[in-house]
Amino acid sequence: MHTLARWARAEWGPLCAAVRAVPVRRLPRALAMTLGAVALTAVLHVVHRQPWGYGFVQDVGAVRAADPLWLALLRTPLSVFVPALDLPVWGALAQILLVFGLAEICLGRPGTLAVAGLATLAGTLYARLGVRLGPDVPLLGLPPADAHVVDTGPSAAVVGLAVYLGWRYRAYATAGVVVLGMVAEVLVKPNLAGKEHLAAIAAVLLLCAATAVRQRRSGDRLGTGSGRPPIQS
Repeated sequence: MHTLARWARAEWGPLCAAVRAVPVRRLPRALAMTLGAVALTAVLHVVHRQPWGYGFVQDVGAVRAADPLWLALLRTPLSVFVPALDLPVWGALAQILLVFGLAEICLGRPGTLAVAGLATLAGTLYARLGVRLGPDVPLLGLPPADAHVVDTGPSAAVVGLAVYLGWRYRAYATAGVVVLGMVAEVLVKPNLAGKEHLAAIAAVLLLCAATAVRQRRSGDRLGTGSGRPPIQS
């Protein structure tokens, strides 16, 4: 039991310390973007399920590989808040509240938006590449029908943020579990959503690697030689 507790402190201690550093009275302000994202996702889900609102949500927030690139990029920011109709919306809301909330507290709003945007954009662009490669290309290729499948919604951003937070706050085992879970998802059910999740993870890992190299070079110039990611929020 003591070994497990020590492991938990080592794994999640820095992240928990960053969250605890925010006074309770400031939490509503610190989570303003996250709370807005949860509310927007819930509203879009309700509107999406109505006969009068389905077309509207599709027009402003549904991204497909078959769309012109300019239109897909225009819809991409709002697509993060359009959950899949065939999945329980409470799952998407809980993911956004937890992961976006932790990210907003620890990374700030600009950092959260940057990582979430990178992950979502990577999934969107991968779908177009995968369809162009075709099903005959192992691992990367997608069948032509996937060009008309709507992108992942908030899940790519959530996965990307979870991996980045794990790296940033040295919760490497947690980040590894997220990555392995997404790999298992693709192995069990190799669909567009699963492969978009892996594309999002790949983009975020490249960001982590680039940040680590920049920090190492900066540390070398300062004479510290440290390339570990800082954990201050």
